[in-house]
Amino acid sequence: MKKVGIVMGSDSDLPVVEKAIDTLKAFGVEAEVHVYSAHRTPAQALAFAQSARARGLGVLIAAAGKAAHLAGVLAANTTLPVIGLPVSAHTLDGIDALLSTVQMPAGIPVATVAIDGAVNAALLSIEILAVADEGLAEKLQHKREADTAAVLQKNAAVEARFNR
Repeated sequence: MKKVGIVMGSDSDLPVVEKAIDTLKAFGVEAEVHVYSAHRTPAQALAFAQSARARGLGVLIAAAGKAAHLAGVLAANTTLPVIGLPVSAHTLDGIDALLSTVQMPAGIPVATVAIDGAVNAALLSIEILAVADEGLAEKLQHKREADTAAVLQKNAAVEARFNR
C-alpha cells in the first residue's frame, strides 16, 4: 500500500497534524512525516516533493499557517495529489492560510480542507488511496456506517427527550 507524506511548515503545526496521523493509523495507512518550510527550507521541500513518488508515497498532505505556500510548492514539484491543510494562527485565525492554500493557479491543483481540518485531510488521502485498494475502500465504508449509526443513536435520544 502507498504511504501518505505529511509535511508541516513548522513543528508548531504538530498538534493539528497529529489528528491526521492518528486517523491514518486507525486505517492502517503509514505516514512519512516531516517539517519543511516553503520559505526557510525550500531546497528540502523541493527534494521531498520531487522524490515522493519514487519513495512509495501516494498522496501528500501539506500543513501550514499564515503565508501558507507549502502545498503549492509541493504541488508544483510532483504529480501526486496534494492536500492543503491550512493551520490557524493567532493573527487571522487561519483565514490567511486558507486563502494562500486554496488560491492556486490553473495547472497546479491543491485540494484544500477546512482550517485545522486534519481528520478530513487524512480521510481524503485514504479515499484517494482506496481507488486502487479495495480493503481500504471497505474500511472507509465501515467508518461511514458507524458514523451514521452514531448520529442516528443521538437522534433517537433527542427525539425521546423532546418528541413525547
